[in-house]
Amino acid sequence: MNFSKVDALMQHFSETTVPGCALAVMRGDEILHESYAGVKDLRTKEAVDRNTIFRQASTTKLFTYAIMGMLYEEGRFLFTDPISDYLPEWKNTVKWVRNPNGTLDYVPVARPITVKDAVTMACGLPYMMAPNPNAKTPTEIGMSNVMAELLKNGQPTLREEVRGMASVPVMFDPGTRWLYGFGSEITGAILEELTGKTVRENFTERIIEPLGLEKTCTYMTDDNAADFVRCYAKRDGSLTDISDAMDVNIRRETWPMGARANLNASAADFAVFLQMLANGGTYKGKRLLSPGTVRMLSSNVLNEAQLADFKNDYLAGYGYGFGFRTLMDQGVGNHNGHLGAFGWTGGFGTWAEADPVTGTSIVYMHNLMPNEELYHHMRVRAAVYAALED
Repeated sequence: MNFSKVDALMQHFSETTVPGCALAVMRGDEILHESYAGVKDLRTKEAVDRNTIFRQASTTKLFTYAIMGMLYEEGRFLFTDPISDYLPEWKNTVKWVRNPNGTLDYVPVARPITVKDAVTMACGLPYMMAPNPNAKTPTEIGMSNVMAELLKNGQPTLREEVRGMASVPVMFDPGTRWLYGFGSEITGAILEELTGKTVRENFTERIIEPLGLEKTCTYMTDDNAADFVRCYAKRDGSLTDISDAMDVNIRRETWPMGARANLNASAADFAVFLQMLANGGTYKGKRLLSPGTVRMLSSNVLNEAQLADFKNDYLAGYGYGFGFRTLMDQGVGNHNGHLGAFGWTGGFGTWAEADPVTGTSIVYMHNLMPNEELYHHMRVRAAVYAALED
């Protein structure tokens, strides 16, 4: 295998588009290649290396869904269970419908929201992390009002946020459409109800400690802050450091009971987690999941209408499973890997994909807003998959 073109691409990124970036590729239980380019702080010029920690944003979800797979294997729940079995306030969910004359009606949903609807983003609620003065639909307005009320008392817990959103009308009948958003918070609340522990505690006890992930954390602290890459906003070609504003959400002292678990990890650490999945649930002889559960989590569940919701240039060729996108068509997606490759992306620029055909995992990371994912991730994907076949 020759990764020289991959290294050149990473260097090109660091010289033209991002301050710094990291890449780790694994097969079996071993690192095949690591590549680090650029700096983690434009002021100090300190280089990105294998100890550099990146804010994960939505790649955090993959830990959550893997743990849900573990709980499923333990018989704690069924994916067909109504979420109200664990979150009673969700027993009488309604949706809004617009009549031909423009008026609105609020009617019961055709069937209860299930655990699977939450995990597969088919429950009808978008994200609403803060009040939105531009909210337009009854769902968005309702969620915005809930957040405004909750924030009057400081940062809400996950359970408080999920409980508050139960009063909001959803946008469609469960399981009929796909809408990225609040399903992950509902899933996290169910996880907490099932285990009696916070999402963060579950991350630590069920994944971080068993896999020995020393550069993975759920909070920024005084002890690990120096390992974090700075987060930059790109505006008109110039970079502005927005780390201090962003890190309020991951500091223990400012977000002690915050609703979101906000995972942070090095590329090499996250690759170990992903490689466990690429190996069918096992890493260095330690089994966290069965191969069948990994296949279930990474199998497409979307119907034709939902796939239409899921479709865009970045997701071309992919379907969506239990929190993981999964490759269904190489030609449509211009994908030079293998069918069944699965993973996800984080809003700050993290990208992760496991290839079950070759038992390989690929993790790329930078922290940039906007993350310019289409430009960076597709190029990394093409270069690494080609190198693996070289």
